[in-house]
Amino acid sequence: MKFSLLTLLSFTLSTAAMAQTDSLAVVKADWNVRKITRGVKLRQFTFNKSLFSSNQNVSILEVKQRGRRFFDLGYEPRTLRTTSDFGKAAGAIASLNGTFFDIKNGGSVDFIESDDHVINDNRLNKDGGRSLHQQAAILLNDGQLSLSKWNGEPAWERTLEAEDIMVTGPLLLTDGRAEVLDTANVFNKTRHPRTAVAVTGNKRVLLITVDGRHENSTGMSLFELTKLLKWLGARQGINLDGGGSTALWVSNDSGGSVVNYPSDNKKWDHEGERKVANVILLRKR
Repeated sequence: MKFSLLTLLSFTLSTAAMAQTDSLAVVKADWNVRKITRGVKLRQFTFNKSLFSSNQNVSILEVKQRGRRFFDLGYEPRTLRTTSDFGKAAGAIASLNGTFFDIKNGGSVDFIESDDHVINDNRLNKDGGRSLHQQAAILLNDGQLSLSKWNGEPAWERTLEAEDIMVTGPLLLTDGRAEVLDTANVFNKTRHPRTAVAVTGNKRVLLITVDGRHENSTGMSLFELTKLLKWLGARQGINLDGGGSTALWVSNDSGGSVVNYPSDNKKWDHEGERKVANVILLRKR
């Protein structure tokens, strides 16, 4: 028993020390910061074996929710197009890949509503239950972004008061506290490229990509992603579709570019976008 207690204590202290080291790596990172437009800046950094004992390439578009900028949804009800195509077509400041979709036939598999019109409904599991990514939502009202958690009711999303709704998930942070996630779930615990949206304590919105499936960037589990959001100052945070879909496009003088390293072409470049069904747009009024 004494040996077991000492082993447990040693493991706990070691885990705590690693967490502190990881959090300091995020806080003290010499982020490459680029101003995109007033109130919008892009932060990027590559952690070389210094975050979760792995290589991680992180891109963050930080947005002040005021002024002449607003969030919007881009979507195709039945077809697919790249995140950059969505952004360019909308004349947007930026475009982030959205929620989960039907790769073969197009269209979202999660509920999307725009201006009181349902674009796509949830495709429930065979037993009628909701997937992990159907238990939270991104809400847009007058271009302002907020998050909502499923209340357990079957028609929950249809009762939400918002101009635009994108059901997605799982939710990662609520009021600065980590949501409980199943530690045995492969999707949660395996490292993948990830896409997330977070809202900080000072009401800034973070559009986040974590690259993966490459030696230059491993990707994160949802538990690691949750910690990252918290260390970035997020109070609310949600996971979106990731993997080969993860992409962040930002406009510039030459028309715009994908700023992360999408993995769908299995190369470390900016060309590997996967076609998706929907995106989060940042637009000018």
